[in-house]
Amino acid sequence: MKDGRISAAEFDDLIEEITLDANGKDEQLWAFRQAFEDDIAVPCEASVIGQPVRIAKFDYDGNDRRGLTATCRSADGTKHIVAASEVLMPLETQGGLYLAAYRQWMGLSPVSSGARTVASKKTISATAAALNSAFEVAVLSIEKKGAYCRRLDGGQRLIFSGSRVRELVPGDIAVIRSTKTWMYGGLRVEGVIESTRFDVKALKLVPLQLQECGLWKPEEHFWGDLGQPVEDWARPIIARGPRPAFEMEQVLPGTDIDDPFSDPIIESLDRLASGDAAGARQMLMDLCAADLRCLDAYAHLGNMVFDTRPSVAVRYYEAGVRIGELSLPKSFDGLLPWGRIDNRPFLRCMSGYGLCLWRMGSVAKARGIFERMLWLNPSDNQGVRFLLADIRAGRRWRPDD
Repeated sequence: MKDGRISAAEFDDLIEEITLDANGKDEQLWAFRQAFEDDIAVPCEASVIGQPVRIAKFDYDGNDRRGLTATCRSADGTKHIVAASEVLMPLETQGGLYLAAYRQWMGLSPVSSGARTVASKKTISATAAALNSAFEVAVLSIEKKGAYCRRLDGGQRLIFSGSRVRELVPGDIAVIRSTKTWMYGGLRVEGVIESTRFDVKALKLVPLQLQECGLWKPEEHFWGDLGQPVEDWARPIIARGPRPAFEMEQVLPGTDIDDPFSDPIIESLDRLASGDAAGARQMLMDLCAADLRCLDAYAHLGNMVFDTRPSVAVRYYEAGVRIGELSLPKSFDGLLPWGRIDNRPFLRCMSGYGLCLWRMGSVAKARGIFERMLWLNPSDNQGVRFLLADIRAGRRWRPDD
């Protein structure tokens, strides 16, 4: 500690101490919960979004997407259950230290040492003023009653409701201005959307890992029947020669580690097939809320509206492509073969994105996407070479493509 401040390295040491021998996210959450129970005396005073509260207990119900919760009562006696990451205590206390370490473990900014135990009227007024000014949020998912978001300036989670919420997609950055705020199962904000953009760097996501899986050699690849000329699209790929192949990490939250057949994507597709489109969509949204890097969620959200709302579908697909591209260096010249299963979510997003661009008249961009797909996956399990041939011939998109 220096000048009353705690460094990120010191928080890392505390995190390591708390989570020692805990393997995986679920076990580490239980470790935090146990540490909170053992070392934070409750009831205790704290604040949530600038409002004074009295914490009754910290808990973890096994839902690793929600994380630790805090049961508290506000000044009027109303009981709330909020995310523990929203609770502020002074760093001079054991509770403040543990909460700040927990926030850092979650990838959020630790609370500053100036946090006060009980918010004064001045603090409350300042918080209200801040909420009533415009601020930026990252959209995590679209729920029935609004958009589940994360503030970019500190990571506070909230549910936003407004007239244009349904225009948002997970990963959007929205500038919102609140007209009303209240607590009900967490912070809720009602207001207006002033602007939106997609800025993948602003999301500050950890790139998906790439695992090298051997050297691909064009002379060992099947390029068509013997004696037939090699197609034009394949010539530069062959001329480039051997290149390393990789498999992209696939993030799939919600998988039951005790059930080897558990797959939230397949469960969502089963719901869709049974006629429960709303339930299927919500499952996919939940995956995005748990981790914006779940590329397959974007692919299937796009598929759900491709036929009826291509202008929305293209935004889901593009979000998946841009997030996946965080893993690829600018000079990336390797392969992402379809045969490596974890590459498929990214390639599905690329295919949907290219189709939407073509359908919407952005032919040059669509051509660029399809050409890149062939470079990444020369086996072309998605039939991109046929689409590219039609584009080069000047044919328009047709519903059966």
